[in-house]
Amino acid sequence: MTRFMNFRRAKLLKVLGALAVTVFVAGGAAAATPRVDESELVELGFKVLVPETKVQIDWVRNLPSGQIRPMQRTGKKFFIYPDASKKQIYVGGPAEYEAYLQRHPQGQQSAEAAAAKASAYRGKQDAAMRSATARDLSDPFLGVSWADLGW
Repeated sequence: MTRFMNFRRAKLLKVLGALAVTVFVAGGAAAATPRVDESELVELGFKVLVPETKVQIDWVRNLPSGQIRPMQRTGKKFFIYPDASKKQIYVGGPAEYEAYLQRHPQGQQSAEAAAAKASAYRGKQDAAMRSATARDLSDPFLGVSWADLGW
């Protein structure tokens, strides 16, 4: 019985920890994202694409807005900025994105900081998964006892 309570407590702590990390990361990302001006993107050479099919419209609608995101198609790198309210996207290449970063250097710094945070988080997750895998491999019953099976 004690083992069951410890398992529930540990599971609850994991869920609460994951929720806290999610709120922290989402709050930081929302505060760090500067507003992108669509007319400036067009001025820098970004092309405006309007979706024509239902699939394209749904894809644009489901893109997270407010950020320029990298994307790769057919071996070429693109940078897209979705505008769901106008149902269109702005697409530029590396040259256009570099021009945007020269006008907004704070965006480059926040992107680098976000990448460093994500890398550190993935490293911690990797270490935790390795530890859990080692623990599972050392216990052939994966923590299940005969009492848990009702025998």
